[in-house]
Amino acid sequence: MTRLILFNKPFDVLSQFTDARSPTPRATLSNFLSVPRVYPAGRLDRDSEGLLLLTDDGALQARISNPAFKARKTYLVQVEGTPDDDALMALRRGVTLNDGPTRPAQVARIDAPAVWPRTPPVRFRKSVPDTWVELTITEGRNRQVRRMTAHVGHPTLRLIRWRIGDWTLDDLAPGQWRYA
Repeated sequence: MTRLILFNKPFDVLSQFTDARSPTPRATLSNFLSVPRVYPAGRLDRDSEGLLLLTDDGALQARISNPAFKARKTYLVQVEGTPDDDALMALRRGVTLNDGPTRPAQVARIDAPAVWPRTPPVRFRKSVPDTWVELTITEGRNRQVRRMTAHVGHPTLRLIRWRIGDWTLDDLAPGQWRYA
């Protein structure tokens, strides 16, 4: 029987079970999960938060994480400044990053979502507003969403992956998990 776990990865946690590379221990999945023989389907950077799927099924893991399968991933992204229509249209068309063009994204400005506070909090600057956008992509290159928003002049301040395919965070608090 296939096991699939939905995990709300907190900020500053590695998307792996061990951390042999750092002389100072960093938080890993093993701080939150003790389920044997499950592995992340894809990655979520240490400075990003939100939905991480783990499974014991290699084929399912590939369908979720391999860009060839075009699994839709939706992010709630707090960006610096206020993206205008041209910036949003550039993301919708796809932008060219240093590793090539991205696929077109779905993106819209949204009201600030009702999400948990981040520790440490995102820096606040009176002189620079921030805006939340919902952005959906079908690939998952290294730090892609951050590079895309920076490319259109709006660096990412906070990144929360909310949905992968049909799976969402719903009511999972940071550090919590459940079987799908």
